[in-house]
Amino acid sequence: MTSIVNDAPHIPVLLTEVVDALAPAPGERHVDATLGAAGYTRALLASGARVIAFDRDPDAIGAARALDAAEERLTLVPATFGSMAEELAALDAVPVDGVTMDIGVSSMQLDQAARGFSFQADGPLDMRMSQDGPSAADFLNEADEEAIADVLYRYGDEPKSRRVARAVVAARPLTTTAQFANVVRKALGHRPHEKKDPATRAFQAVRIHVNGELDELERGLAAAERVLKPGGRLAVVTFHSLEDRIVKRFLRDRSGAAPAGSRHLPAAAAPTRAPTFEITSRGIRAGEAELAANPRARSATLRTARRTAAAPWYLEA
Repeated sequence: MTSIVNDAPHIPVLLTEVVDALAPAPGERHVDATLGAAGYTRALLASGARVIAFDRDPDAIGAARALDAAEERLTLVPATFGSMAEELAALDAVPVDGVTMDIGVSSMQLDQAARGFSFQADGPLDMRMSQDGPSAADFLNEADEEAIADVLYRYGDEPKSRRVARAVVAARPLTTTAQFANVVRKALGHRPHEKKDPATRAFQAVRIHVNGELDELERGLAAAERVLKPGGRLAVVTFHSLEDRIVKRFLRDRSGAAPAGSRHLPAAAAPTRAPTFEITSRGIRAGEAELAANPRARSATLRTARRTAAAPWYLEA
């Protein structure tokens, strides 16, 4: 099995830090909630752990079939990680020793123009991780101007969301990533020499909306709380502030570390539930060596925690 682990085509961000936080041991059961190119899964298998890997993207599951066939300690689950608790229960695989999540779009998805996640190369305006349901083109061509502006502002922090939404509606129908990116650039008066392409914010916003990513993250965190055993480890890697804010708030609340009050803002009421997590890190970022090798790691933040013996706060994820 060693060659399978060492021949990984992709190294995920903060791999060493994630593995250190999870501390996988032979015979333990770990969940890779976001399989992607299987980088974390391979590292967990190399430790001797059993791995149950989730992904909603059929391409990711298909690419890992060879690994699954050769590695008896790996189980692939073609499902969203928000359904983790139910899927693991069906496999009689609860509780688990560790859960890792790498939130957002994967490098494998970004690098395939046909998936429509990136404007670096022209492709169909798709962006669907699961490859089913309404696409980005469906949303941009059918939603009203106000709904598009709301998505751009809420999920992309686009300060001129209404201007961009008007331009999108005027340019319809949009069918390719290049068309959408050019509409955004023209609406915002982008100049080629400017460092950051404003289409980045718009693509992030539409992708998050199409895939329901933030709602899925909240479901996944609650599911991890339900399936981890006392002492089980949680590691979550996020790539932008919207994701990180959700993880930070979840761990703060579940650890009983709500912020203290001030003379202007009364202290929050004491928690009525016992803490379900103990925070073990507060925002780990990639080092210079990793950034030099993988610029995509620049925006990554890792947060880790350890499960207590307290009952889950909510039975339904």
